[in-house]
Amino acid sequence: MKQNYLLALLSAFILWLAWPPIPYSSLLLLVGFVPLLIAIENIIRSNYEKKGTKIFWTSFLTGVVWNTASIYWVFNAMNAFLPTVVALLIALIPFCLAPLLMGLVFRLYYELRKTRNITWSFIGLISLWIGYEYLHQTWDLAFPWMTLGNGFANFHQLIQWYSFTGVYGGTLWIWATNVLVFLAYWQYKEKIEAISAIKLNIAVASIIIIPIGISLVQYFSYEEYINPSEVVVVQPNIDPYQKFGSISSQEQIENLIQLSESVAKPNTEFFIWPETAISNESGINEADFRDYAAYNRIEFFLENYHNGNVLSGIESYELYINQKTNTARPFADKFLESYNAAVLIDGSSKLQFYHKSKLVPGVEQLPFNKALDFMKPLFAQFGGTTGGYGSDSIPSVFYSQSGIGVAPVICYESIWGDYVTQYVKQGAQFIAIVTNDGWWKNTSGKDQHLEYAKLRAIENRRWVARSANTGISGFINQRGDIIQKTSWWVPTALSQEINLNEEITFYTKSGDLVVYIGLLGCLLALGLIILPKSKVNSNNR
Repeated sequence: MKQNYLLALLSAFILWLAWPPIPYSSLLLLVGFVPLLIAIENIIRSNYEKKGTKIFWTSFLTGVVWNTASIYWVFNAMNAFLPTVVALLIALIPFCLAPLLMGLVFRLYYELRKTRNITWSFIGLISLWIGYEYLHQTWDLAFPWMTLGNGFANFHQLIQWYSFTGVYGGTLWIWATNVLVFLAYWQYKEKIEAISAIKLNIAVASIIIIPIGISLVQYFSYEEYINPSEVVVVQPNIDPYQKFGSISSQEQIENLIQLSESVAKPNTEFFIWPETAISNESGINEADFRDYAAYNRIEFFLENYHNGNVLSGIESYELYINQKTNTARPFADKFLESYNAAVLIDGSSKLQFYHKSKLVPGVEQLPFNKALDFMKPLFAQFGGTTGGYGSDSIPSVFYSQSGIGVAPVICYESIWGDYVTQYVKQGAQFIAIVTNDGWWKNTSGKDQHLEYAKLRAIENRRWVARSANTGISGFINQRGDIIQKTSWWVPTALSQEINLNEEITFYTKSGDLVVYIGLLGCLLALGLIILPKSKVNSNNR
């Protein structure tokens, strides 16, 4: 059994080594699960008792080591908002919950192996894994950061076909390759030939070479349609832990404007400021925003830019007479709804707001809000709003006076490929990501977050303009190349002429077809697991 645990740890090490931000290591994902599959096969063919339990904990070991090594920085983000003990408990969600689900996937795979041939069992394994990733993207404890397809973000030249499949195409590629490599190794080791060795080796070579070849052809042949727009991204470098301490909200606005002016051109159309750049200690009332000094100062700044717009993160709120949502809390004789939001300010008096939809569990939203309604007072004591922030049910596209559509993607939302496509289908011609990665400090979290933005550029063939408070800010073109980027923790601004795009990719139009197929496979796999038991029960009758 010790050997199997070592194989599980070897898989964890390979998967961690392949994960961003380590450059050009992504191909290791194509063999990262092979040691774990060998360990599981050893258990299946052994004389151990409770084989299913051993498989569960062996695969859990791989998952927890791989996840913890790759996203250790989550604790910093939680600790920024919550007491240390509470932050540690919440951080256990991505550290342990995903590995537990991963262990369940392999446990179900073992159940398939007991009654079905290895081909159907592996189809079930891949389908169940896709189902697990989809669950971890959609429920209230959503954290799709470790979706396998994200792992190719640091070698984007190899996955240009994400414009057809999205990141789940990467998940499917990784698993199909791992399974074939495992089968080739196992046949060689056991000196058997259930499948022709020549055919199997050709299959392994083909499944690696063909997708890479297709991607490289796409990468080198792709040409952007020339439709220029001048954009500025600003990195003000305001310490999020001292946001309302050493520098006033008005001074922060002046800092943002000075940095913007340092690189602006007369034809600059968009100034992108980071998440919560516009704020004060009590928040901004959206209905009265035009009366705030910050709004008037921004309007005065924009007078020098004929088609200028400021797209900024903002901490805002709305007041209601009646409680419209479960997240609104009593305030005087009304109800107050707080938002982590974005706003578009142009030269007119028109304002456009978007309220962040994909909220961070435990920090920006109380998971399973209705069921855990009794915990709202406790949640408020931990630094969040009572029950969490309000949100919009669907994304909104901001439109400039000249008609340019931009996707205001706020921080964590940039991890959801299918969500970002909804902006593009509504007319977004480029993607603006506003974020504040300072909570994570100088860890690999900020680098991973930047790398993942490349995937959104490829999926939708849209430029990404990324404004991060403390870094890393930059511009990404439609092929996923980082054209400019800032250093960490340096106040600065960048100017870039980008190309707007109105064409819709297959992925943008069709969404996660791989997921839908995987979910059907999940149902089939679960049916195959349950069916033999049903037969046994009927026979016993």
